[in-house]
Amino acid sequence: MGTILKGMGQVRWHGLSHAYGSAEEVPGQLSRVAWGDARTDALALGDLGLWLGELAVFDATTAAVPFLWDLAAADAVTVRPGVIELLVSILEHTNPPHLEVQYAAHRAVLDGKNTAEALRRNGDPLVRTAAVGLLAAIDRHACDACGPRDSGRTA
Repeated sequence: MGTILKGMGQVRWHGLSHAYGSAEEVPGQLSRVAWGDARTDALALGDLGLWLGELAVFDATTAAVPFLWDLAAADAVTVRPGVIELLVSILEHTNPPHLEVQYAAHRAVLDGKNTAEALRRNGDPLVRTAAVGLLAAIDRHACDACGPRDSGRTA
């Protein structure tokens, strides 16, 4: 896996927040998704879903999205379809009191469109199906923070 999660140690997670408080445990959960067994992966991904994208998006969500893209693209990750579905969830959730955070989290997902395009051609049918759903969410995305769909948006 080489460079998967590279740079995660550079993020000041203890200064970021998720749905239930401090994001200091996020890197551990991302690592479990990357290198755990199937049961560990699923439990860690479930926690990340609750913390980063189920209720709203947070500054920790924005910081985590590039690493979620890493996980989605890594063949060795057993829960890749779930990681892709978490990216969809992040794109669909808001944080109206903090539109700048919402915009940054959504932008981080939208900026991975090229990766989603590659995943759409993946050999795993579950990954392909999840990627098609993510691409549909990206293509239809519009929210108060991001504004209407911008055909000039870079992917």
